[in-house]
Amino acid sequence: MSVILENKQLTLISIAETAKFYTSLCLGVTAFISVFAFLFLIPFVVEPGFSSLMADYEPEPVTCIATNHVYAEGISNCSWASCREGCTKEATRCHQIYVNYTKIPYRLFKMSENIHWDVGDTRFLINTEGCGYPPSVNCSEFARQYGFDSAGTPFPCYYSRVYPEMVVARYSWDDTLRHLVLSIAIPNLLFAASIGVLSYWYCPGCGRTCQKYMHHFPTEEEDYDENPY
Repeated sequence: MSVILENKQLTLISIAETAKFYTSLCLGVTAFISVFAFLFLIPFVVEPGFSSLMADYEPEPVTCIATNHVYAEGISNCSWASCREGCTKEATRCHQIYVNYTKIPYRLFKMSENIHWDVGDTRFLINTEGCGYPPSVNCSEFARQYGFDSAGTPFPCYYSRVYPEMVVARYSWDDTLRHLVLSIAIPNLLFAASIGVLSYWYCPGCGRTCQKYMHHFPTEEEDYDENPY
């Protein structure tokens, strides 16, 4: 009977050690991936998110009208672009759209000859960085919507209250903040949790350190000196 119990105990210990090994492996991979995910998100989500928040765009869309649309080819002719598919490479073909805008909200705007444009012939960008990746960014569709034959037609846009010359087609404070918080919080929390568990399991001093700072309640057998002086 005792032999059977010992075999069962050994089996349970073996299962626990195997589970701990594979769990540790998963935690290590998770920590590794979290670091690279965060580094990957910095140029694509974190930095543009901070730039958008720092620009302090007017949350309600105002009224824009395109005044000029230039299609250029060649790196020397594409010093800037209203829309660029890919944020890490030089543009060899680009659309450059210029707009006038008035601070009148788009929902209240009525076309007339006596419109006062607050800023004229300023560069118009698809977003703060002026670039993005398919399918969310399609520069050909963007050019058809705001340039070419659409010039002269009012459309909603967002201007920066910090840099009044900066005008973008897309902006949402809620979406920007949500993506920024998630891109920072999720990888870092996964990394911290994974490293914390692994440190507790495999760092010899971590368990004793944790126990050292746990609140200790004295027992009846412990003798305390009531008068320390």
